Amino acid sequence: MAATTSAAVTESPGLETQRKEIESLLQEHELRAGDTWYLVERRWYEQWKEYVVTGDQNSSSFPGQIDNTELFEELDSYHLKERLVENEDFVLIPAEAWRNLLAWYGMVDDQPALERKVVDLPSTVKVEVYPVEIFLCLHSNMENVVTAQFSRADHIHTIQKVMMKQFEVVEGAETRLWMKSSDTCCERLRNVHVNVLDSCLISGMTVIMEMRNADGTWPSSRPQIIRNSVEEQESYRGQPGVCGLTNLGNTCFMNSALQCLSNTPPLTEYFLRSAYLEELNFTNPLGMKGEIAEAYADVTKQMWSERHYSVVPRLFKTKVGHFASQFLGYQQHDSQELLSFLLDGLHEDLNRVKNKEYIELRDADGRPDQEVAEEAWHNHRRRNNSVIVDTFHGLFKSTLVCPECRKVSVTFDPFCYLSVPLPFSKDRVMEVFFVSLDPVAKPVQHRLVVPKAGKVFDLCSALSEMTNVSVNQMVVADVFNHRFYKIYHADESLSCILDRDDIFVYELSSRSVEEEGDEVVLALYLRERSQYRDSGSGSSSCGTSLFGHPLLMAVPRVQCSRNALYHLFLQRLARYVRPPDPSEEGEDDEELYKIQTNGVSDDDGEDNGMRPGPFKRDDCCDGGQWDGQADGPAVTQTQESGKQVQAEGTSSEVRAGCSTEDSASASCSAEASAGVPTNSQQGAGLQQQQPCETEVEEEKGECLPQTNERKGYQARCRKLLFSIQAVNSNGTTERGMGEDGSAFSFSSQPYVAIDWDPDMKKKCYNENEAEKYVKHQSMEVPHQQTTVQLQECIELFTTVEILEEENPWYCPICKKHQLATKKLDLWSLPEVLIIHLKRFSYTKYSREKLDIIVDFPLRHLDFSGCLLRKTGTNGEPPSRYDLIAVSNHYGGLRDGHYTSYARNKDNGQWYYFDDNKVTYAREEQIVTNAAYLLFYHRQDKIRQPTLLPPSDSSSSPAQPANDVTSHKHDGMERATSCVNMETD
Repeated sequence: MAATTSAAVTESPGLETQRKEIESLLQEHELRAGDTWYLVERRWYEQWKEYVVTGDQNSSSFPGQIDNTELFEELDSYHLKERLVENEDFVLIPAEAWRNLLAWYGMVDDQPALERKVVDLPSTVKVEVYPVEIFLCLHSNMENVVTAQFSRADHIHTIQKVMMKQFEVVEGAETRLWMKSSDTCCERLRNVHVNVLDSCLISGMTVIMEMRNADGTWPSSRPQIIRNSVEEQESYRGQPGVCGLTNLGNTCFMNSALQCLSNTPPLTEYFLRSAYLEELNFTNPLGMKGEIAEAYADVTKQMWSERHYSVVPRLFKTKVGHFASQFLGYQQHDSQELLSFLLDGLHEDLNRVKNKEYIELRDADGRPDQEVAEEAWHNHRRRNNSVIVDTFHGLFKSTLVCPECRKVSVTFDPFCYLSVPLPFSKDRVMEVFFVSLDPVAKPVQHRLVVPKAGKVFDLCSALSEMTNVSVNQMVVADVFNHRFYKIYHADESLSCILDRDDIFVYELSSRSVEEEGDEVVLALYLRERSQYRDSGSGSSSCGTSLFGHPLLMAVPRVQCSRNALYHLFLQRLARYVRPPDPSEEGEDDEELYKIQTNGVSDDDGEDNGMRPGPFKRDDCCDGGQWDGQADGPAVTQTQESGKQVQAEGTSSEVRAGCSTEDSASASCSAEASAGVPTNSQQGAGLQQQQPCETEVEEEKGECLPQTNERKGYQARCRKLLFSIQAVNSNGTTERGMGEDGSAFSFSSQPYVAIDWDPDMKKKCYNENEAEKYVKHQSMEVPHQQTTVQLQECIELFTTVEILEEENPWYCPICKKHQLATKKLDLWSLPEVLIIHLKRFSYTKYSREKLDIIVDFPLRHLDFSGCLLRKTGTNGEPPSRYDLIAVSNHYGGLRDGHYTSYARNKDNGQWYYFDDNKVTYAREEQIVTNAAYLLFYHRQDKIRQPTLLPPSDSSSSPAQPANDVTSHKHDGMERATSCVNMETD
């Protein structure tokens, strides 16, 4: 059916006028929040541009009506396709340009105009291509759900009007809206004049409308979904504060920080008694309009309501992401960074100072420290006065000394937490597997101590001292999933090797290093073939899968033929590959041989044997085999006798007793006798073999045994255990061979795979033996993990240091920037002291996480020795602290998991919080190498528990406390000298 216009088409101006008018509108209009832009399908727009530039009124390039069909997922609902890209799928034009195009060309009938609003998001202004899709329903009929789309710039009042029209609510009826973010969480949309973005409405949420009853009451104090959830948990009464937090997706960092703050008594009590309602600051330009404080209060009250096993902090997460774009989405973050933002946000939202005055800071100028400190603290409180300052802020003294004029500058600065450094070790412990050149020797696991800033050469040097193998004969590789993830060079940094990587060090022959060019280092993969039938075509296909551990071995370049490599590989795998016993040969082996050779046997006609020159690819496998050697030896024909013989390399007995040159001659002789072209015939490839007189050798009968022996020889040839393929570094895509198919041609790091038939692998490959390894005596020595005292870290914090070049100090005397010496001292400490252990080390040369154990006291942490402000006669309390919470981080730089320990303020019991899972904890479990943030409460402010501790801490309603085991990753079992080794 022909499409008709959905709007009256007016007479359009000339093509040049159209082009200039639209281009002018595109150049003049900038993105402004609230403006309307339109989506136009790019292909139609490009055709229009071509039409107005090169065409005329009767041109064949006439674009026709505006057609956005390609942008819709389906024409019934006109739902926009997902993941459309601007300037690839569509173009954006301002409203005036759209009206002109619509008037000139019209639009395909029934297609809606793709009108979109410009929204002002945090740090960006853009056209909202995908609006927020919200579910709408009435409280009285929550089964009747309607889907609607709204711009993030639309106000809640707009949603209200749409719902009243959609559900035919009587005009003038008094209504109110609820936002449902999960099955158990709803929130009132109190301010209908805020927009969708500020109200934290996102796609997938439900807006519920209820209408006031005739008697002036509301149908319920909250939507039915909340009442049901409360009734379901009426029977549950838990310990206040003992409540998990659901992981929304990589939000363990947030959960850990929230649990620590939730168990900080002065802050929690402040929110539980709703004191924050009187101090919300909605006008502070540095704050979040009280929304962060309200969101945190909601989470705190839910966690301490006794009615929840676990709380879903989705709304809090949304608020945090809204005001701090770095926390948008569900990426992994640092709990200390979240804590820093949250404390600052709570402070600004609850700041009692409404109008901050400007205060000019003064230098000490030789005045007494007491006077300067009191002045600094008074000035700080004039601009910052909140429960956060009351609870978490302290004061430290900063002393700067100019190295040139010796000018001394003293300032007193407030702090919210102490970031203390950890002692830095220059060495690291690495565990590697050493693979000897001896084929029957098992891999040996070694534990090495190497420099953190060292090179791969240093690792090899440390291993050389244990193995007496020259560094030049070692190659280091990272093995992952049965393949080489990376083969390292000696000058590469050790920082790129992670502790969890499986590192193998391979011993190579000295000749491969000393005589460059004579040998090539091959990377050897093991693959198992599998056949499957294509359901579509009905044909049979062949695939491969890697198994076992790869090898690195040096091979003489003159022995890079398929036949010579077969025996070299067989010798290298001798420890766990057993050739079949001749007495076990039978019909099954004959059938296996026929499968390997695609049915080519000695009795086949001569047509199958007439294949001089290079081998062709076999169609059986997925681009993987040569014609005549799909799985076994190639079948060729000698030029004189016309009989078929199998191409086989020299016997292992001959190779074992001859030199490289003899072996090359023997290999060449065997190839010539088998009909394989020699080097003189191929003219290319990496085989450098001596010419052989094939005719003379055969006339003398020296090339092959006599008739009976020859048949036995051919039978042995049929028993090739595997075939050889040149592959890429992943062990998947097969690369080409030499020009004649008998020699491999390598241009870079050579990778070779040996392919096993499943039956042959089951018979001859010993998987248990292949996986075994031996532990060196260095593995038996227990790895002593470094332990430092918390007091040492605090002393490092107060140590004199020289400023970095990126952060110099401007000396007012020298009138220039100087690399001054700086010293920090503690002057006064807050009621709750947060200590941040700087486990993540970032330098110009390396990045790492320090996993040393910091031994911190659970009670009586005394700062009297390092506190400058001494206890006076005014009864100032002593500076002793007790631990109340710990935020833990397990893992490394790239990934990890956060948990927390916390002491309940009401019963004094320690608990372990792992997202929504809460268990009892024992005090001896708390000090680990995962401790990251420490929360200490000053003893004079600690209130005694109001409840008795649980009578039996060995059990919990959620899970027994004895299930809280060590959270460190266990190493490999060390009970026996030979155990299985899994590297994938």
